[in-house]
Amino acid sequence: MIEVSNLRKEFSLSKQQQKELNTTAKKAIAVNGISFTCQPGRIFSLLGPNGAGKTTTMRMLSTIFKPSSGSIKICGIDVSEDPREARKKIGFLTGSTGLYARLTPNELIQYFADLYDIPKNVCAQRKEKLYTLLDMHDFQGKRIGKLSTGMKQKVSICRTMIHDPEVVVFDEPTSGLDVITAENIIKLIRDCKNEGKTVIFSSHIMSEVDLLCDDIAIIHKGNLLHSGTMVDFRQNMQAPNLTAEFIRIVNETKTENA
Repeated sequence: MIEVSNLRKEFSLSKQQQKELNTTAKKAIAVNGISFTCQPGRIFSLLGPNGAGKTTTMRMLSTIFKPSSGSIKICGIDVSEDPREARKKIGFLTGSTGLYARLTPNELIQYFADLYDIPKNVCAQRKEKLYTLLDMHDFQGKRIGKLSTGMKQKVSICRTMIHDPEVVVFDEPTSGLDVITAENIIKLIRDCKNEGKTVIFSSHIMSEVDLLCDDIAIIHKGNLLHSGTMVDFRQNMQAPNLTAEFIRIVNETKTENA
C-alpha cells in the first residue's frame, strides 16, 4: 500500500533560473500538498500534463527525492524515517533512469539482485521469466551501451522487477517500445495486480489508462484536481471519452486560475 498525506516538494531557484522563469520567487513549488492512497491488488494511474508534478511525486514515492513536508508510507514504512527499508519494497521504472553502459544485461541484473541479497537460484528463475516475457535472450550478453532505446527499456523493467517488489511504480513504462513488447508490459502490469501488488503508473497513452486502471488521480501545476475510482470517474464524465474529460478538467482549472 502507498499512503500519501499532504505531500509537498519545493525546489530552490538560482538567480539564473529566476531570470529564465521571470520570477523573483526563491523557491518553486513542484508538488503542493497532495494526498491519495494506492491499495494492494489495484492499479492507480497518476495523470497530468508535462510539468504537472507527476515524476516529482513518483521520485518522492521511490525515495529519490525527499519531501519538503507531508508524509509517504510504503507498506506502513515512512520513507523519510527509514528510506532504506522502504526501498526494499519498491520497484521503480522511469525513462530517465541511467544504466551502466559497459555492463551487459546479465551483469546489471545480477548486480541489482546481489544488492537485494536474492539467492542465485531464485534470481535465475525470476530472470528467465522476465527475459522470456520481454524477449531479452538474444541481447542478454551484449553491452548495454550498444543496445537500442527499446532494448534498454526492457533491461530497466527487468531490473525494476528482479527483487519481486510489493509496490511497483511505473513512469511511462511502454515508452520507446514496439507494439508487441508494449503489450507484454501491459500483461506484466496486470500480473502485478493479480499477485496483489500495489501498482501506480503514469502514461500519456490514454488507451492504456482506460484499459488498466482501477483508480485515477489528475495533477496539474502540483495540485491534485481529482482522485477516485475509475468507475466513478466514468460515471461522472462530462466529455465523451477519457482523453476529452482529462483535457476538460485541466482546462477548467486553467480558466479558474486565469
